[in-house]
Amino acid sequence: MENQEFKPHEYQKYCISRCITDDKLGLFLDMGLGKTVITLTAVNDLIYNRFLVNKVLVIAPKKVAEDTWTREQEKWEHLKLLKVTPVLGTLTKRVKALNLPSNIYVINRENVEWLVDYYKNDWPFDMVIIDELSSFKNNNSKRFKALKCVRPLIKRIVGLTGTPAPNGYIDLWAQIYLLDQGERLGKFITHYRENYFNPDKRDSQRIFTYKPKENAVETIKKRISDICISLSAKDYLQMPEKVVDNRYIKLDIKTEKQYKEFEREMFLQINEDEIDVASAAALSNKLLQFCNGAVYKDDSKDYVEVHDCKIEALLELIEEAQRQPLLIFYNFKHDLERIQKALKKLQLRIGILKDSTDIAKWNNKELDVLLAHPASAAYGLNLQDGGNHIVWFGLNYSLELYQQANARLYRQGQKNTVFIHNLVIDGCRDIDVIDALENKNSSQEALLESLKARIKKIKEEM
Repeated sequence: MENQEFKPHEYQKYCISRCITDDKLGLFLDMGLGKTVITLTAVNDLIYNRFLVNKVLVIAPKKVAEDTWTREQEKWEHLKLLKVTPVLGTLTKRVKALNLPSNIYVINRENVEWLVDYYKNDWPFDMVIIDELSSFKNNNSKRFKALKCVRPLIKRIVGLTGTPAPNGYIDLWAQIYLLDQGERLGKFITHYRENYFNPDKRDSQRIFTYKPKENAVETIKKRISDICISLSAKDYLQMPEKVVDNRYIKLDIKTEKQYKEFEREMFLQINEDEIDVASAAALSNKLLQFCNGAVYKDDSKDYVEVHDCKIEALLELIEEAQRQPLLIFYNFKHDLERIQKALKKLQLRIGILKDSTDIAKWNNKELDVLLAHPASAAYGLNLQDGGNHIVWFGLNYSLELYQQANARLYRQGQKNTVFIHNLVIDGCRDIDVIDALENKNSSQEALLESLKARIKKIKEEM
């Protein structure tokens, strides 16, 4: 593929300039604004024109690490001098990759702890780029703690994300700490909570959620504004239209009765006043599985099929699409198995998103259907060349995953109207999820409150 000439938008020029002049920066850019090429352009300048950087580490989600950074470097003419080396695979392959001559080394975030332990005090990277900074929002995670240890050895750092606070501003502390080592929001999460938040949802022993104190959000934004750039796609891009198509599906009478019995039996086991996040997630997953058509047996990979309503709706949608390529997101492994089985009869070119080969086939229009789990395709992957139809076979409560996954097609470079088809079982758990997503309220609180409301209603009916 011939290299392309990069003609940056004005906002991209500004972001590139800030990446060059600032030794710590958070690029909170909306989906599709070109975070990768912005950062690579700055790195290219820092290495070859200013001699301020020698060795760069990129930490990214696994699928992004496998494909996106290498692909972007190869795409643009002005980046031809850069060498990008993925540090992936087995221990032997990772060590071998680290010892290859290169400018940029790309590792998946699951191996950050290993990398820190491998180098210890001999940390060789003078610049670190965290692709999807929000994946470091948990200050108790091993990846955060590992990177925190070597942060004083990092001279320049850039954090990239379109969703810095998916579950509220409480998520910002760990991300900003990695940028400024606690200078703006404090060196300890406890102090951050005390200064800016009040306990919200709690029981006698634990606090589940926090809510910002009065004027706290404005204060937080002001404190981090000098090292963070926040831009929205709708303000800078001429984007094609996006159409959300909720396809409501009725269960047959027999299956609807089974669902209500299943829901009632599960709800009666839990007191709505005692439900916590763990039990809520497990309960919600069971109900969402039923909506999709199959339910796992307890602590088993085996599952019981309960209906084909969504499969039938999917087949109808495929027929309606008239061989237009479809990117289908599934929720559970049994969804994937059942979809594959159903599509075998249709003589379609079907792919499962696993690596860069599948991405290339999709973008080259060699596939009619690409099946993907949203967690494996939510960040950074450029799939807009392959089609403009997304189908959500199974929904989940993560607004962040939903928005990021949709942005694989609805992004810069997309030439057609993007259709997002949500398959929704009417009158069941799917309705609660789609309501939460449409209200942009996919937090744990929404999950808990919707379940409590349903439990209370069922008990009142009895």
